[in-house]
Amino acid sequence: MSNPAFDRIQADISANPVVLFMKGTPVFPQCGFSARTVQILSHMGVPFKGVNVLEDAEIREGIKAFTNWPTIPQLYVKGEFVGGCDIVMEMFQSGELATLLEEKGIPHQAAA
Repeated sequence: MSNPAFDRIQADISANPVVLFMKGTPVFPQCGFSARTVQILSHMGVPFKGVNVLEDAEIREGIKAFTNWPTIPQLYVKGEFVGGCDIVMEMFQSGELATLLEEKGIPHQAAA
């Protein structure tokens, strides 16, 4: 049986190289963890689609079940779940995020 929320999540992940399921929008994040993740991606110059889970309860709950990951934000790169804010921050600080983006062919700026 098809799950409409899962179908929409999969469509976003398939159609966009980098997707951030977040609270709020990239211009107006509505939680500190979403804001921090947007800040990292923006600092690196990564083009990404933000999906505001606060606008749709089905997507908000669906994304947690989709990945079996209990928190938001959630970052996807080329269809692959990367992690939440803490993981993205650790990967950014260690250089792993830049490496992942490079391997996946995602344009970005080297961290200064």
